[in-house]
Amino acid sequence: MAFHTYSIVWNTQRIMFLVDNIPIRVFNNLESIGIPFPKSQPMRIYSSLWNADDWATRGGLVKTDWTKAPFTASYRNFKANACVWSSESACVSLSTNSLQTSAWQNQAPNAAERNRIRWVQQKYMVYNYCNDFKRFPQGLPAECKRSRFL
Repeated sequence: MAFHTYSIVWNTQRIMFLVDNIPIRVFNNLESIGIPFPKSQPMRIYSSLWNADDWATRGGLVKTDWTKAPFTASYRNFKANACVWSSESACVSLSTNSLQTSAWQNQAPNAAERNRIRWVQQKYMVYNYCNDFKRFPQGLPAECKRSRFL
C-alpha cells in the first residue's frame, strides 16, 4: 500500500496543491484583473472515494479495476498550520511556531517547482478546463489567458 502526502497551501496570493511536496496545480490570485479569488471564507477539506469511470478517467477510457475492491483510504499525521481570518485584523495564527506560521503565508513555487508543475501536467494531466473550447464556446475564462506559473 502506498502512502502519499497531500498538501494545500492557501494564502492571499495563491492556492497551491501538492502531492508528496510536488506542486501539481497553482491558482493565482488575479483579482487585480477581475478574477474572483476565495479569500473571505473559511477553508474546508473534504475527502472521498468515488467511482471515477468518466471524467477522471479520460472520458471512461481507463476503467476502474473492481477486482481491487474494497477501496479504502486512511489518514495519518494530519497537520493543519492555519490562522483565523478576520475582516478587522490580519491572520491570527493558531500555531505556536511563528517561523513556521509565516512561511506558508508567502509561499510561492520557485523556478524548480514551476518546472516540476509543467512536467507533472504534461505527463499526468488528463483534463485542463483552459483547453476545453466545447465547455466555453464564448471564450475561455480570463485566468486561462494568463501564465499559470506567475
